[in-house]
Amino acid sequence: MTATMTGPAGRMQIARGLIALRERCGLTQTQVAERAGVSKATVSRYEAWQDRARIRWATVKALADACEASAEEREALVRVVKSQSEGWWVGNSAVPEWIDPLVSFEHEAEYEHVYANNVVPGLLQTRGYATAIHRATELRTPNEQVERMVDARMQRQSILDRQVPLHLWVILDEAVLRRIVGDEAVMAEQLDHLYDMAQRPNIDIQLLPFTAGAHAAGSGHFVILGRDDARNPLNSMAVVYIEMRRRGLYLDDVDAVSSYKLSFDYLRSQAADSTVSLRLLGTVRQEFSS
Repeated sequence: MTATMTGPAGRMQIARGLIALRERCGLTQTQVAERAGVSKATVSRYEAWQDRARIRWATVKALADACEASAEEREALVRVVKSQSEGWWVGNSAVPEWIDPLVSFEHEAEYEHVYANNVVPGLLQTRGYATAIHRATELRTPNEQVERMVDARMQRQSILDRQVPLHLWVILDEAVLRRIVGDEAVMAEQLDHLYDMAQRPNIDIQLLPFTAGAHAAGSGHFVILGRDDARNPLNSMAVVYIEMRRRGLYLDDVDAVSSYKLSFDYLRSQAADSTVSLRLLGTVRQEFSS
């Protein structure tokens, strides 16, 4: 019986699938444990995607069978366990532990929606801008480690160039453009990069001007990552990421995710459309040329 270190995205898919099967049968975790011949703690651990322990495909199979899963449902979950491979970020000292799930989710997601009210999101940062951000936030960190962290951020952006690229939709508060990170040369390069990236078919950028006043975000920066599969709901994924100082908060509760999705929908309507946003980007960019 093999044990696999399944990434957070795969673990979430497995956990959500097992929970859905158990609730469909109206069973408690204790009842599933008795049927599967495992401990209640094991059931709880397999239903908690943030647990980092290794998982066994045979245990997933036993839990699915205990919940009267169909052969197709059972094999779909087992296949997730067996198909997991460790990404470049696993064990990479340049990727903080709290960021590891985010990179894993990005690797599996079809879309990512971001509201940024402070700095340009990592997927759209230039190297110069990312370096300035890391030097400001990674206090007393050696330059060599900062450079490795910037390298990792640049590598993370490769998901925008994969064969089926991530669809990235970003709403930038005007404050992001007005905050000078690095110096004016760094900002000019960053704004040029945003303008160029907004031309890509898989990237949408909208600006939320100060004149929009109070808006739906309420709090600060948040990220919604997801994958929708109507034919196989167990293959779907939805999670919200909120970055804090040296830790990240991940929300996968249905109500919480729905709340953030609603906020993002309202933000899209409150922000300038893509055409006006490009014009505003160009206007701000000119300010750094004068």
